[in-house]
Amino acid sequence: MSLLLVAGVVAAGAVAGGLGSLLGIGGGVFLVPFLNAGLGMDFEIARAVSLMTVIATSSAVSAGAAGRNTINLRLGMVLEIASAAGGLAAGITVERMSKGPLYLTFALVTALIAVLMVTRLEKRNVLSADVDTGLLGGRFYEAESDREVAYRVKRLPLGLAASAIAGAVSGTLGIGGGIIKVPILNAWCGVPLRPAAATSALMIGVTAAASVPLFYARGQVDPPTAAAAVLGVLAGSRAGLWFGGRARAKWLKALMALVLAAVSLMYFKKALW
Repeated sequence: MSLLLVAGVVAAGAVAGGLGSLLGIGGGVFLVPFLNAGLGMDFEIARAVSLMTVIATSSAVSAGAAGRNTINLRLGMVLEIASAAGGLAAGITVERMSKGPLYLTFALVTALIAVLMVTRLEKRNVLSADVDTGLLGGRFYEAESDREVAYRVKRLPLGLAASAIAGAVSGTLGIGGGIIKVPILNAWCGVPLRPAAATSALMIGVTAAASVPLFYARGQVDPPTAAAAVLGVLAGSRAGLWFGGRARAKWLKALMALVLAAVSLMYFKKALW
């Protein structure tokens, strides 16, 4: 790799890490298109490298968010059972899929989630801190209202189904699966955006770890590119954590919708042409 290429991959990793820590989506929605469409890297290699950075993002964000009480460990571990199973199944079967359906799947998923996030810009799921949160709910300090708030988890079967699909999407496309988990948890399962993103950030690393060994065994992980991307991710994740603690949830949702819409357009074009 040339020095210029290394610098470009590090910078892309930083952007991916920043997006991942802000939104709990792993950053693969940016890194996979950059490596594949921008640098011309084979999709399978780009996917495997992205999953390596998803693990790095998950580790950095989980460590940074641990003291903020936004990670819901109980909910995350319950959902991760379905998510890891979906990721492992996708890692085994993805070799049978051609690139066209992969690109189209990527485009459709990101477009649908972008629309969903736009519809949720003004909606919040917070309750008074003294309510009963149930077995899987939680409490956290919300800077926007300057108080501790609570939430209850609703429609757990839907969350489990979405997590299984997210795991399959992660193993197939290398994007971490958070683009499905975070919006579903926020839109239909009663979890506010910040706990949904922080919990997703914890989960995506476990999901990616279920798929990466399969891709590594097939020789699809490029170590120099993965190392450069991970360095960028670690720096970007710290910046994203700092900004995310100060940004309004409404603008974080708008950012997610914008990123997903741009990526969707790019992969619709690749799928059709």
